[in-house]
Amino acid sequence: MFFRSCWLVAIACLLAFAFLGTRGVWDPDEGRYTNVALVMLDSGDWLSPMRNAETGHWTKPPMTYWLIAASVATFGQNPWAARLPIALAYLLCAWCTWKMARVFAPGREAKAALVFATMLAPFGASQLVTTDFPLAAAESVAMLAYASSRFGASPRSAWLLASGAAFGVAFLVKGPPGLLPLLAIAAFAWLVPSNVPGRWRWRVLAYVVGGAIALPWYVAVVMKHDGLLAYFLGAEVIDRVASDRFDRHGEWYGWLKVYLPMLLLGTLPWTGSFARWVRTWPATWRAWRSRDTRAADAPQVLLLAWIAVPLVVFCFAQSRLPLYVLPLFVPIALGIASMQGPAWPRWPWLALWIAMLVGLRFGFAHLPHNKDAGAWADAIRERAVEPVHKVVFIDDTVRWGLHLHLDAHVERRTQGPVDEPAFGRRFDGALAGALAGAHLPQTVFVVQEAMWAEVDAHLRDQGHAPQLLGTPWRGRRFFLLRPAP
Repeated sequence: MFFRSCWLVAIACLLAFAFLGTRGVWDPDEGRYTNVALVMLDSGDWLSPMRNAETGHWTKPPMTYWLIAASVATFGQNPWAARLPIALAYLLCAWCTWKMARVFAPGREAKAALVFATMLAPFGASQLVTTDFPLAAAESVAMLAYASSRFGASPRSAWLLASGAAFGVAFLVKGPPGLLPLLAIAAFAWLVPSNVPGRWRWRVLAYVVGGAIALPWYVAVVMKHDGLLAYFLGAEVIDRVASDRFDRHGEWYGWLKVYLPMLLLGTLPWTGSFARWVRTWPATWRAWRSRDTRAADAPQVLLLAWIAVPLVVFCFAQSRLPLYVLPLFVPIALGIASMQGPAWPRWPWLALWIAMLVGLRFGFAHLPHNKDAGAWADAIRERAVEPVHKVVFIDDTVRWGLHLHLDAHVERRTQGPVDEPAFGRRFDGALAGALAGAHLPQTVFVVQEAMWAEVDAHLRDQGHAPQLLGTPWRGRRFFLLRPAP
């Protein structure tokens, strides 16, 4: 068992850190999150997430930004530091899986953690700078603490308080989705009531602890920014659940397109074991009609509720993305490990799969891609005559990752008038707002090559003389502004 644990640690660390800083950050997601974290570092304002000095970024709470900013402040402004919190969250999930297997799959702790660490979806997301792995880690800690309070040894009250604290952190990572496992806990408590007297008092106190962690930030920013509460409740809660405002597979069959492939392909190479476990669910649910059977099989009741309840919510919500279900891969790994079979896979098969994963990571790290902000930074650096302090994209897809790779602030402007709400804006304002002081050589403008003639004429009419920087690159023109003669 000791040697298996050592091998497990080595495998998980290899999969977490291999080529961690080789690939540049990819836009939009990685660039957006790293940019907001760097703006926090530059401004010293860790309260209000901002994508630049003018525009807030309120789609997510601040915890992920805080983690990235702390890592960059400690280890330097580079992709390795930006991704380090995500890799550590992946390792924390693997550790929680190992610990929880003592309850859900006794004697198969190492296999449970190995299943999680080597599944395609957790491995693929372990180096993507998004909120999904920090959320999965916070929820895993919360469920580990709850399982310890319900099935473990004393002090059970302390574990229950720890669960509440972890749910508070999850709420600071992604808001209401971080509390979905609480619905599973509520369903489990209804199906298998606790017979511990006075437990409800500790449960209430756990909610208080979680609220004390999660709510102060929300209260502070809502009081500071007028209208923000309406945006949080309207756009970020109601619209994401009940509408396709964000164009994220809102069709009635969207859940099939998004979550079914994610669960089937994301569980590779354990998909067969996962399918066999799922086939046992109908018979298990029929057996659970008996209250005594549910009580005797309480850990499995909690495990299935942990998967089924959030998954049903995700399917009904109109905003759907594959990584939304990433936190479910921890209970899926526990379910796979609980199936009959060898407690540890055969080494040749395992070594081949790990080599394939590392090779896949190597290939993506060296694959030229239009979303790679590092390549964009190199293109601008080769053309600029002086250090670049700001990059302004005109009516184009913005590359937020330039803040990390070029150490330049990034803006997205439009030639036309801006008629957008204060929160959730696409643009940082009209182009005219970026022209004051823009004759300095430290500001580089980016425009699509097809729009160059139009933008050039517009700027000359405004008394500016655009100066092209080098040749076009990936269908874009880079230019500075000079005073018109």
